Amino acid sequence: MKGRWKKFLSYYTNYKVLFFKDMFCAMISAAITLVYPMLTRYITGTILNQPKIDYSKIYLLGLFMLCLIVVEYFCNYFIGYLGHVMGVYMERDLRNELFSHYQKLSFRFYDEQNTGQLMSRLTNDLFSLTELYHHGPEDIVISIIKFIGAFILLSYINVKLTLIAILPFMFLFAWYYNKKMKKAFKRNKERIGDINERIEDNLSGIRVVKSFANEDQELERFDKQNGHYVSAKKNSYYYMGRYNAGLTSFTSLITVSVIFFGTLFISYGSINVADLIAFLLYVTNLIDPVKKLLNFTEQFQEGVTGFERFMEILEIEPDIQDTKNAVVLQHVEGNVMFDHVSFRYNEQTPYVLNNINLDVKPGEYIAFVGSSGVGKTTICSLIPRFYEATKGNVLIDGINVKEIKQQSLRENIGIVQQDVYLFTGTIMDNIRYGKLDASDEEVIEAAKLANADSFIRRLPNGYQTMLSSDGTNLSQGQRQLLAIARAAICNPPVLILDEATSSIDTRTEKLIEKGMDRLMENRTVFVIAHRLSTVRNSDAIMVLDHGQIIERGSHDELLEKKGRYYQLYTGQFELD
Repeated sequence: MKGRWKKFLSYYTNYKVLFFKDMFCAMISAAITLVYPMLTRYITGTILNQPKIDYSKIYLLGLFMLCLIVVEYFCNYFIGYLGHVMGVYMERDLRNELFSHYQKLSFRFYDEQNTGQLMSRLTNDLFSLTELYHHGPEDIVISIIKFIGAFILLSYINVKLTLIAILPFMFLFAWYYNKKMKKAFKRNKERIGDINERIEDNLSGIRVVKSFANEDQELERFDKQNGHYVSAKKNSYYYMGRYNAGLTSFTSLITVSVIFFGTLFISYGSINVADLIAFLLYVTNLIDPVKKLLNFTEQFQEGVTGFERFMEILEIEPDIQDTKNAVVLQHVEGNVMFDHVSFRYNEQTPYVLNNINLDVKPGEYIAFVGSSGVGKTTICSLIPRFYEATKGNVLIDGINVKEIKQQSLRENIGIVQQDVYLFTGTIMDNIRYGKLDASDEEVIEAAKLANADSFIRRLPNGYQTMLSSDGTNLSQGQRQLLAIARAAICNPPVLILDEATSSIDTRTEKLIEKGMDRLMENRTVFVIAHRLSTVRNSDAIMVLDHGQIIERGSHDELLEKKGRYYQLYTGQFELD
């Protein structure tokens, strides 16, 4: 917990000057409010009680108070403008740090998380947190100055009346309900994450929803999540309502007590009317910090809950990291070896791969086939270290992938996945994503290699055509062609095609065969096959079953064996 608070405070470091200016203005603003009651007491108790009223003093005091108002205005302006700007800067830093941490986490982390909750931690939680960063210290400073200042001045006017105005059990009441509200606000954050998850899931799959006319079902599911959020909010508002009502009653009790006992003290001659007026004005300064703390309490609970959720993610160490002496690959030939490799996703799940041994020479074309769920995609995911082998080692050119810098490793591996993801932007930008510093000519050459150039040029804006979210204004086959071009542009020595032609019709498949042949030239290629016709010319076919390679050989050799591959081929099973 101590470490977390140290981390919490560290975000002020880059904005120390702005922070101290903000605190200085807050102190000046709070101090000015303490001056007015004393001036009022002096005017009503001294100047107005003189036989001859000195109006020049009244005018001077009036001018002085106007000056205080101007100073107060500029202090509050600074707090309201630059103080909030500081909060926005800190929010930017927090969001950058969390987003950067998201990029470091492996596939394993995302397998166990939902997007809605991750989005909520990056947006809603951080907004609440930065409100606390800005308003928290400022409200505390103002409240302390006002409360302590008012208490000292009240004691100076009349100690007995001051003791009557202080209700210590009010603070015990506040402490109790603070604890209750903290739990309630944490539940609110979780429910917001659930709603984000539901929205993201629905909008991502809106075509499926409409295809099956399941809008009512989706509305019902969303309404259920919304109902959970309402229940959580109602619970937090229950405690907040009791908290606010209780403290408001306490503050009213203070005011009533001062009026009642102050009147009695006047009748006894203990204080005069000017003292009572000043006292009542200072009671406002005494109560105002309490009211400010009312608002601060919700803000504090929201902010601290947001910070806890922020730190929960930040404290997750990436399970795949570069070693201290990790190397950068140089002149990669493309020899890939699996040395007694086994893999499972976690300790609670069975092994997906068992004792895989494979030595792929540079330039070889290897295909993995098998029924759904046998580990074809998983085995290829171990090469770029998307997952870490549980046992054994994966090596490239004799170097263990664990000893290679991740960026260097992945820059030398081109991947075309089954589920193509295209980013919002132009076609040119999406192909260039495979090599960010590529020239326009290189992009066009990669598109020609994948035989995507012809369809791109037929589009109204050609390579500058803007793609909608996930490229939904293109056909599935066109999106697949762009993904192949994106892999081609980085000219990788190792290429992984994860059912790259599974979404391409036969005509399009024929169209890209020559381009694919050129793309695979002089590269080590791993193909996860959906259509067995695409792997007939491979150097070797690996047949997987229950996480093991049960057959290996060329297409003709495996057909002659009449084993599992023969069954798959002749039966025309649809592979994943």
